[in-house]
Amino acid sequence: MKIENFRSPSKFLIYMIIMMHVLTGCATTSGSAGDVKTGPQLASAQDEPKEIPYQGIKLDVIIPVFSPGLSDKAADYEEEGIWPELRRAEANRFAYKLKTALDETGKFGAVRVAPNSTASGDLYTVGEIIESTGQEVEFRLNVVDASGKQWLNKTIDHEVNEGFYKNPRNDGKDPYDPAFAEAAQAIVDALLKQQQRELAQLQNIADLRFAASFNEQAFMEHLDTSGRQIKLVSMPSDADPMFERVKSVQVREQLFIDNLQQNYSAFSQQMDDSYLAWQEASAAEMQLRKEAKTKSIWKMIGGAVLIGAAVAAATSGNSNDPRFARDIATVAGGIGGAVLLTSGFKSREEAKFHQDALNELGESINLEMAPQVMTYEEESVELTGDIDEQFRQWRAFLNRMYQLEATPDVQL
Repeated sequence: MKIENFRSPSKFLIYMIIMMHVLTGCATTSGSAGDVKTGPQLASAQDEPKEIPYQGIKLDVIIPVFSPGLSDKAADYEEEGIWPELRRAEANRFAYKLKTALDETGKFGAVRVAPNSTASGDLYTVGEIIESTGQEVEFRLNVVDASGKQWLNKTIDHEVNEGFYKNPRNDGKDPYDPAFAEAAQAIVDALLKQQQRELAQLQNIADLRFAASFNEQAFMEHLDTSGRQIKLVSMPSDADPMFERVKSVQVREQLFIDNLQQNYSAFSQQMDDSYLAWQEASAAEMQLRKEAKTKSIWKMIGGAVLIGAAVAAATSGNSNDPRFARDIATVAGGIGGAVLLTSGFKSREEAKFHQDALNELGESINLEMAPQVMTYEEESVELTGDIDEQFRQWRAFLNRMYQLEATPDVQL
């Protein structure tokens, strides 16, 4: 084809446009089968990167029941917006929540909630509640190993998303769970910074410290306590009968604490319904506080951390203070009845039910336990009182059994 046939610029331009369109079409319709994005994909394309399991030494963790962060003066509770019974219940719940979060990481050995920090373990995670409002939770963590080395001193602060309580998919979920996941990850990060050799020695230090709590003279010679941290000097012989004996006692203590885990689990589950209801109600109340323009309302309600004051006021219904009735009416009417008397509950009966349930659960920071008879090598002891008292009684019994074995009767 000769170019003279396209003397007219317009015809030549049209021809070029048509040819470009044809070539482009050919390019877009061709391609390899591997470029196809529809239909079932190859198995290799579906593989997701898998996390490499932790291969290091797994430490046993003790989580003492959290400190509720209560003032020594009861008069300060209302001013600080604290419901003391609830805080004591939270102290147990938070410890168990952290245990669950640490278990899920798969990077630790036995993770146990204990009544106090005297239980035997390699790593101790001590918590204190700073704030809990349903909208926000804040607690302090101090993580220390058996040598006294501090791994972590961190404050966990989590604010619940505004839409959490409105989403029906969150029914039955604890809005504080992300806080415990964050805490567990912080502890894992601290673990990964430690040397494996030091972790191995740490387990030996923990065993010797437990042994020294029964026989200080025999086992403290293996530890150097002159510095800020305890150092391992030596280990007893594997054939040392006293060390074998104390290791046997240690196993019995650990089994006792293992059995306590079902009590902490049951307690946390028992308070679920009322506690989740409190969180939502308290969050609603905190929001109303922000929106309220009349300070006298909140002055009458006081700290009104949920049910404690607002619900208690709502359920009493017989205040002689005329301002009380006026303020309550202002809240109920001015806010359009979105929640009942700032508590977020649908009825006074519901509010009182949850209030009574949580008050009962939080009467003491130590969980109640039924008396039980424990046996060790044909000797028995009856344990009574709350969970802390029974743990102390069991430790005293084990100590007595160890001493009897160490100093047998002498035949004259």
